Amino acid sequence: MKRIKFKKPDFKKIIASFSSRSFRAGGYSLAAAAILIAIAVAINLVAGALPTSWTNIDLTSDALYSLSTQTQQLVAALPEDETVTVYWLVQEGYEDGTVEQLLERYQDLSNQLEVVRKDPVVYPTFAQQYTSSSIYNNSLIVVCGDRSRYISYYDIYQTDYSNYYTTGTADTSFAGESELTSAIDYVTNSDLPVVYNLTGHGESSLPSSLTEAIEGDNLLLEDLSLLTEGAIPEDADAVLLYSPQSDLSENELTILTDYLAAGGRLMLVTDYLEEDTPNLDTLTASYGLSLVDGIVLEGDSSRHMQGYNYYLLPEIDSSHEITSPIASGNYYILTPVTQGIAISDELRDTLTVTPLLTSSEDSYSKPDGYNITTYDKEDGDIDGPFNLAVAVEEPVTAEEGETLYSDTAQLVWFASSATFEESTDEMVAGANYDLFLNAMEWLSGQESAISIRPKTLSSSYLTVSTASASFLSILLIGVVPLAVIALGAMILIQRRRR
Repeated sequence: MKRIKFKKPDFKKIIASFSSRSFRAGGYSLAAAAILIAIAVAINLVAGALPTSWTNIDLTSDALYSLSTQTQQLVAALPEDETVTVYWLVQEGYEDGTVEQLLERYQDLSNQLEVVRKDPVVYPTFAQQYTSSSIYNNSLIVVCGDRSRYISYYDIYQTDYSNYYTTGTADTSFAGESELTSAIDYVTNSDLPVVYNLTGHGESSLPSSLTEAIEGDNLLLEDLSLLTEGAIPEDADAVLLYSPQSDLSENELTILTDYLAAGGRLMLVTDYLEEDTPNLDTLTASYGLSLVDGIVLEGDSSRHMQGYNYYLLPEIDSSHEITSPIASGNYYILTPVTQGIAISDELRDTLTVTPLLTSSEDSYSKPDGYNITTYDKEDGDIDGPFNLAVAVEEPVTAEEGETLYSDTAQLVWFASSATFEESTDEMVAGANYDLFLNAMEWLSGQESAISIRPKTLSSSYLTVSTASASFLSILLIGVVPLAVIALGAMILIQRRRR
């Protein structure tokens, strides 16, 4: 059997190879690669520690992932002795990316807010201690101390079907910020604004969906009978008189007059009545306001719902806090069967009256009211334009020993309760309810809540003609590549000539 001889390694040559030029070049390359990898790892670690708002730039047209100033101030100001916990009810692998980014941005605002994931499959009974509602994936529960609020996934994404039967499409809005900020405000604030709803005059009931919206905006709505209580409670932030079917009594007129004189806030929603209301008229006249006789119809076809000129689409004031968010969002307000509100030419100097909604110059009021025989304009009709909603402000001062509700009396008057019916609101994608809530928040001193409204998820499309598309294709596929090749060839030729 032949024996295999192993050659003895030449250690001198091996040692000498480490000092060769090629080894040094390779070593430099390896060291440079290691340094670059270390820098990349360090950058990733630093970027991972940065707030989400720094690393994810919101380029959406409706600022879908950006938080409002109100949210930033509210969350950043959470007390150090309180922790707000947001339970994210989500199954593993079924996370909603938009909700996840929203929660990350909230966490970046304060160390007093934490997000805890709870898989409803793993913890099937967890949510029952906070709500009896149906639980959906990607829903939220906000908890602080013994207060909590459940936010359904179907409240985070709100779908409007008002155009479905005409266009075949539905519009979806993302209400994550408005719902979550409202919930945080609710669980951390034990002193919520109180609005008293006056009763005893045959008032219409508020639609249940509107009542839910009021509660969702953290306004406590409580019924109040002035006949039995005899006064407006001192904790009243505002008073609501919604569609009374009869007049105020003399005593109620005195109470409301004194209340406004002491800086009270009143929202008045009225309807056309065939009987006189002298006491209510006296109250509004003291602020330079009165009703125009009859029901307003719109003569401009672009300013009313198709086929129904008593369903008005009024002009929306863009300067007032109540209507500015609606006007800037290009929403419509729909006001059916409304009266006009006249503003006196001789207002006292301290009064500021702002028309919020206005009909066109082609509108007219039918003095016959519900007994009209034609919707067309005829002799005897009152010419427009008309104010359909107004806001009033007047600074007040207290006399010695007198207690003020606030330093400014405020009154908001809408001349149609049909404006706030659920079916009417659905026709304008919820803008009518937004108008109502904005007015309530303005009266109760919660103006900052007005700015947070759902953000549309509707896609914007760039539409180009066939000719333009062909031109762009030739430019991008043919001309640009050829120009780059030609430029490269010119540079190569010049280098070789050198």
